[in-house]
Amino acid sequence: MINQEKIKNIPDKPGIYLFYKGRELLYVGKATSLRSRVRSYLNPKTMRPIETLINEVNVVRYKETESVLEALILEAEYIKKFKPKYNVEGKDDKSWNYLILTKEDFPKLMAIRGRNLKDNYLYVFGPYAQIKTTEMLKLLHSLFKVSRCNPNSKRHCFDYQLGNCLGVCKNEISVKDYKQKVIKPLILFLEGKKKKLLTELKKKMKLVSLNDNFEEAKRLRNQIYSLEKIRDFSLIDKSFIEKSFNDFSFQRIEGYDISNLGKTNKVGSMVVFIDSFPSKKDYRKFKIKTVEGQSDVDCLKEVIKRRINHKEWDWPQVVLVDGGKPQVNAIKPLLEKTIIIGIAKGKRRKKNEFIFDNKDKEIIEKNKDIFIKVRDEAHRFAIKYQRKLSIDKLSKKV
Repeated sequence: MINQEKIKNIPDKPGIYLFYKGRELLYVGKATSLRSRVRSYLNPKTMRPIETLINEVNVVRYKETESVLEALILEAEYIKKFKPKYNVEGKDDKSWNYLILTKEDFPKLMAIRGRNLKDNYLYVFGPYAQIKTTEMLKLLHSLFKVSRCNPNSKRHCFDYQLGNCLGVCKNEISVKDYKQKVIKPLILFLEGKKKKLLTELKKKMKLVSLNDNFEEAKRLRNQIYSLEKIRDFSLIDKSFIEKSFNDFSFQRIEGYDISNLGKTNKVGSMVVFIDSFPSKKDYRKFKIKTVEGQSDVDCLKEVIKRRINHKEWDWPQVVLVDGGKPQVNAIKPLLEKTIIIGIAKGKRRKKNEFIFDNKDKEIIEKNKDIFIKVRDEAHRFAIKYQRKLSIDKLSKKV
């Protein structure tokens, strides 16, 4: 039986959790929050075999990772190596997702089902469970600039224009350099050797800088930064996300509101909810610096941009704003791969009209109460800060 006291010590971080019966590994799973995912097994909501037989588990271990992507890779390693009973029972190789590198001068990265696996691939990675392989490919293409084009093309590909291709399309990179700069780092990462990869990239960056190759040094610097700050919540398969949100307490939600007195004392608030409760140590206040006149939408954009610059703050899975479509549409481009929700309140603050993407409808329906709490707390905190500034201003005049 899982020890509830020990679960409290499990971190609220991404990683994999391992369920044992004695020395036998029964199940390995991934999580955006290890603590909450393991805790959810205490009150199972489905009839999956591992949840109906959870009483067999007497040892829980975990391995923390820096991102969901790395948790996916680590989970795949454990499934492949140990074949835990409740991961593989009722499945065969044909039902898993895999990533493959093609055998060609400039290998391409592709997702494929086990039933379609062949023997003529350069590398095969996996198996992966409950993931959005399309999102995973997009993220890996962005991190490693894996070519999706063909050499000897008439014009540069679209990826090249976005900075996500090193010039395969126009023969600007040799086969040897492509394999050194793209394929070798990608393989190390997908083998779970991120630390080794980062060490190698940092050494190369110093070396090319000494040789005055500043363009390559900049590329390596950007890649190192991207690998250290992976944002990848959208990788988890929809069914997994829904289970997580049904046990919503483990998510980090950030709520925002703008308060002002006409054109003066414009402020913004950020409140944070973790484990379904306010985390007041993470609250932040913003004095609006760049917006002239009265525009709640522009004020919100400024606050979000300033928040994004704080890489040291944990990244939220949900951003909730006290406002309607104008506010939500304004910040969408700034918060890709984050669920954005607006709650329009009306002039008398008696209205709760939710603004969201249709794909998030079920999540909204099941968690309206907590979202309203976040909205109300963001409003309270903004008003409190705005009033304090007004009082301080009056005091100075007196």
